[in-house]
Amino acid sequence: MIRSSIWKLEMSTQYEKSDPTPPSGSGSCLYDLLCSDTPRWERPSDSDTTSWLLRKETWRSFGPQARLERLLEDTGNRVCADCGSPDPKWVSLSIGVFICIKCSGVHRSLGSHISKVLSVKLDEWTEDQVDGLVNLGGNIVVNNKYEAFLPNNLKKPRPDSSIEERSDFIKRKYEMQQFLEGEHTSCRLQPHHRTPSSTLPLPPGYPLLNEKKHSEKQSRHRIGHRFRNSWGRKDSDHLKISKKSNSLAGMVEFVGLIKVNVVKGTNLAVRDMLSSDPYVILALGHQSVRTRVIKNNLNPVWNESLMLSIPENIPPLRVIVYDKDTFTTDDFMGDAEIDIQPLVAAAKAYEKSEIHESMQLGKCLANRDNNFLKDGIINLADGKVKQEISFRLQNVERGILEIELECVPLTQ
Repeated sequence: MIRSSIWKLEMSTQYEKSDPTPPSGSGSCLYDLLCSDTPRWERPSDSDTTSWLLRKETWRSFGPQARLERLLEDTGNRVCADCGSPDPKWVSLSIGVFICIKCSGVHRSLGSHISKVLSVKLDEWTEDQVDGLVNLGGNIVVNNKYEAFLPNNLKKPRPDSSIEERSDFIKRKYEMQQFLEGEHTSCRLQPHHRTPSSTLPLPPGYPLLNEKKHSEKQSRHRIGHRFRNSWGRKDSDHLKISKKSNSLAGMVEFVGLIKVNVVKGTNLAVRDMLSSDPYVILALGHQSVRTRVIKNNLNPVWNESLMLSIPENIPPLRVIVYDKDTFTTDDFMGDAEIDIQPLVAAAKAYEKSEIHESMQLGKCLANRDNNFLKDGIINLADGKVKQEISFRLQNVERGILEIELECVPLTQ
């Protein structure tokens, strides 16, 4: 009996000193980050689930912003995933890479269904968003996937590359997925022109067993993709975006960024039986982003911030409101065009000045042309150039929208 107890104690001691393996699955990337500074003999094993969960909660307790900063310290994340520019401050949340300001403009032109772009510093991150970014693996893991079959004669963009070079490479990499890892590279390396199959790319890691199965699965994916993004077709029809302008998407220089906080709507039009399910689309040139849908509300409060790149030839900001329908086309609920040139001009003047205190930089007078309810005052507060605007929606029987604009220089 005594020998048996001693034998069990020795086996237990040996087990504790053994080199356990880290948890497998989607949490392995997060595990490696958590334990990067911890000796292996102190890391939790598969059997020590409680210790692992406590360590994970400790990691989350740092807060999303601190976790982002720590992710930026990783070797692969210190440079842009697409062009190698140092100190990237933007993220493609859906793809999982850190990118520079110039490449972020091209990513936005792909559409949020392919690449949803957020700023490390300007956007407010949630714990779930950071968790998703961690689980995607970072720049090295993602590049190993999307550049697995990068031709030897094709060079990646450099920090000083033109916008055309960036746009060409980024579209081929993420939208057309020409270099994606897979069993048959011949299906990926197609000539660089749009075809029906390249317009709607296959999801990452899509298996190519044979040509017949590939065609069937691609067809099903295309149907599902179009159904999920049915609003995109209607938006493009309503915005009258031509194929030519789409082909030039991303091939323009940007002078800054505009952060649009969609605050609320008031007395919006009824499109269902007694109410509506409104959402807002913002479009600037070839770019477009949208808010979430708020169900059954004619006075919705979004308080949702969205970011767009400002092209060199500054177009008006287009604001369109729709009512979301599940089985029929979404109903139009009004639109408006906002001239953002005065805001951009004020921001540029502030950059060249030595002003530090809060003050009014200008205003846009309310009139019949812009349908402002009151003058749009451009203010400088806490080093930020902002403009609050309330306006009536056009081409609809009623509805008021309130937004807040902020012009952000490229240096941020």
